[in-house]
Amino acid sequence: LAACAGPPEGVLAPVAETTVTSAGTSKVDMVVATTRLPSDNPGNMYTGERGRPTLSFARITVSIPPETVRKVGEVQWPKRVPGNPQTDFVTTRAEMIDRDQALSWFSDRLKATPKRRVMVFIHGFNNRFEDAVFRFAQIIHDSNAPVVPILFTWPSRASVLAYGYDRESTNYSRDALERLLGYIAADPDVGEI
Repeated sequence: LAACAGPPEGVLAPVAETTVTSAGTSKVDMVVATTRLPSDNPGNMYTGERGRPTLSFARITVSIPPETVRKVGEVQWPKRVPGNPQTDFVTTRAEMIDRDQALSWFSDRLKATPKRRVMVFIHGFNNRFEDAVFRFAQIIHDSNAPVVPILFTWPSRASVLAYGYDRESTNYSRDALERLLGYIAADPDVGEI
């Protein structure tokens, strides 16, 4: 059963970067929009419970280990916290931001992105917040997609026994997703979503 335990708690606590620990790693910087309830534990950032129906935002940078030590298409979870950037997915930045900061980050990144493409990722059922963050970072990195990455994450209790709660959370979050897409589409520099 130990193999079923999953990743340790608090994997989103930022790891300090040094030249030694960051050699050969890659970074994915993203903005997260969510209707999840903020967590009291900064290493988790958000819970699986419903927060405000309005959007909360975060900026997260995920460090991905060198290609020589990882399998493409998989997330290399830390076995303990803090993770090792040379072998594990870790965060080097994880901070809650307000809407204006999120839109400013978006505008700056968009101007530097070829064809001004944006990718909005929405996870499925049975996903913890950190599952969605690391999976989206893995997708962006492994696809080498030249896009501005935006993660939309809705409240999920991350349990196969909580399917009803998750289903209702998608309905709860529908208007917030529409607002997020409206913010993105309103930027005249956007080429494609």
